[in-house]
Amino acid sequence: MASPAELRMDQLPSDPLLHILSFLSYRDLVNCSYVNRRLNDLSKQNPLWKSLCSKHWLLTDVDRQKNGVSWYCLFKLYYSDLGRYIQYYPVLKTAWEQLKSFLQQKCPHMIASLKEGATEVELNNIEAQMRCRLPDDYRCSYRIHNGQNSVTPGLMGSMSLSNHYRSEMLLDVETAAGGFQLRRGMKRCLPLTFCFHTGLSQCMALESAEGYRMFESFYLCIDQTAQDPAAINMFITGSCFSEWFTTYVNNVVTGEYPIIRDQIFRYIHDKSCVATTGDITVSVSTSFLPELSSVHPPHFFFTYRVRIEMSSSASPEAACQLDSRYWKITTSDGNVEEVQGPGVLGEFPVMTPGKVHEYSSCTTFSTPSEYMEGHYTFHRLANKEEVFNVAIPRFHMVCPPYREPMFLVVNLALTSHTHTHTHTHTRRL
Repeated sequence: MASPAELRMDQLPSDPLLHILSFLSYRDLVNCSYVNRRLNDLSKQNPLWKSLCSKHWLLTDVDRQKNGVSWYCLFKLYYSDLGRYIQYYPVLKTAWEQLKSFLQQKCPHMIASLKEGATEVELNNIEAQMRCRLPDDYRCSYRIHNGQNSVTPGLMGSMSLSNHYRSEMLLDVETAAGGFQLRRGMKRCLPLTFCFHTGLSQCMALESAEGYRMFESFYLCIDQTAQDPAAINMFITGSCFSEWFTTYVNNVVTGEYPIIRDQIFRYIHDKSCVATTGDITVSVSTSFLPELSSVHPPHFFFTYRVRIEMSSSASPEAACQLDSRYWKITTSDGNVEEVQGPGVLGEFPVMTPGKVHEYSSCTTFSTPSEYMEGHYTFHRLANKEEVFNVAIPRFHMVCPPYREPMFLVVNLALTSHTHTHTHTHTRRL
């Protein structure tokens, strides 16, 4: 019986071979090109590399026409410049493009503050200056945009109360390197953001030391009860640069953070935090202010923004005026407090069909999480005897995870120091 003829790869038709090759990664495709002449020719076909250029570098036909080369050569061109960032580039480039598209519509003046990307040589020089390695996702982002110019409002969000204003700018790498820390308590920490008004910064640890985890981002918080000035607690904001930046961008472009007075305000709105009573809807968003908070002593500062809206389809007879407010406040240690008083922030808003009233207030707690709920009392303008309550939905306020410096934890353990929570009452409800 004759043995079956061997099926050689170079005898297969091109179409099925190209289909098989289309499932390969760019590395495997390059390896295939070394097998034989036929695979070498097929592995450089434009359709294969067009797909890879789109996947890894987000390139389009316009980009290829502008460069005037094949898709294979275009991939090689980008890889020679950005190859070390290939796992981060599509995610961070997409985030930057989404952010810029959003800002162009909502806050166009911020676009002008963005700086062109840093070069590979500039980033290498910064590493040599600091004698410390920058994470690749950070470098990748800064190849796209080297932070922003020193302007207000800052790209990384704002917050405003009656006597307090914060706006964080994204530092360019040169300015960040100038603030690189070697002192005890902040060893090898690089600032990411800065606020001119408060001096607040978010930082990133470039190595694991003193309780910091490598590449973790955080707000620093001075321990006011420790005698050691290097005792710095931290409110954690991200496990790595790419998570920190893309999470922020997602909150911006999805509308999670509202645009107020042409600035990005870092209020978080839980979509379930809405209550409708008759024709009136109340929703609440919240924000934690690290610059006004501390771990020791326990003092956690929150602000919240309330939106009261009367439906545009309500009848004119439904017009009403807010008379008073009632709050029930529950902390994570089980304490309950009730607060009531006239109006809101000294105002008694009148609600008519389509009318919206918004206001911001603040509160502090000695526990890291709590929730509030309550109601407003209104009367009808057409009949002052008709009094009714409008529900305020339950909303939670939770501070970010926090951690103490390692040497302070050791000292506390040695002295058997224990922490107790006491309920404080600093309110503007």
